[in-house]
Amino acid sequence: MDKDTNDSFGSLYSDGADSQVYDLTTELMTMDDALLSTMWDQSKEILNFMIEFKELMMMYKCAIKAVKTKFEVLDTEFKIRYQRNPINFIKTRLKRTSSIMEKMRRKNIPFSLENIERYINDVAGVRVICSYVDDIYSIAKALIKQDDVKLIEKKDYIINPKPNGYRSLHLIISVPVFFAEQRKDMKVEVQIRTIAMDSWASLEHQLRYKQEIANEEEIARQLRECADLIADIDSRMLDIRTKIEASSSILTEEEILLNKLSKIDTPLE
Repeated sequence: MDKDTNDSFGSLYSDGADSQVYDLTTELMTMDDALLSTMWDQSKEILNFMIEFKELMMMYKCAIKAVKTKFEVLDTEFKIRYQRNPINFIKTRLKRTSSIMEKMRRKNIPFSLENIERYINDVAGVRVICSYVDDIYSIAKALIKQDDVKLIEKKDYIINPKPNGYRSLHLIISVPVFFAEQRKDMKVEVQIRTIAMDSWASLEHQLRYKQEIANEEEIARQLRECADLIADIDSRMLDIRTKIEASSSILTEEEILLNKLSKIDTPLE
């Protein structure tokens, strides 16, 4: 093969190879563009979901504040009208994302914002700790009768304790929360219990979530016994308070008025 023929053949071969490489590169670039576009669309969906989820949690947080304020107002009213506070203290809790996801997985509920609002009632939680059992029902009644509070569900574990001895009054309520551009009704779980009930529940929760507990059945039996003893103590304490209040009810109208006047400067905290 002479030189000219060889050069010509080499040129043709080179042009063909370059053309194939160019076509392959163009195809890969096109595929990359499509892949990048898909990935970007997916990323936008994820980012939008994260933003919407954060906003939803903000709304639940605001619902917690609204319910807590309602209880603080009731406590202040009782303090001025009846010279005692029915509420010892208030705890609040916003359910963690991992806990929400785990609960939905356990209940076979697809994870979505709509399903969180529809099926998960305890994302926002308010726990009210009272001194006496009758205070539990007094403040629960006062809360529920407010015209902007809707009672969705009520479970009375005080009258009907759980098998393990747990006692508390549970309410699922809906309250309106007013934002800059909308009003939204949000669900909040309210737990109302005495100091003794709360101490028992904290101990039981701590033991239940330990990985390994020696003599678990024996400990469970002792916890049930303690729950019964606590219920008896709560009943006795209420009885003692009732007797004290009854003995003071024999005061004259003038004495009652003077007693109230002596407390007129009680701080409105």
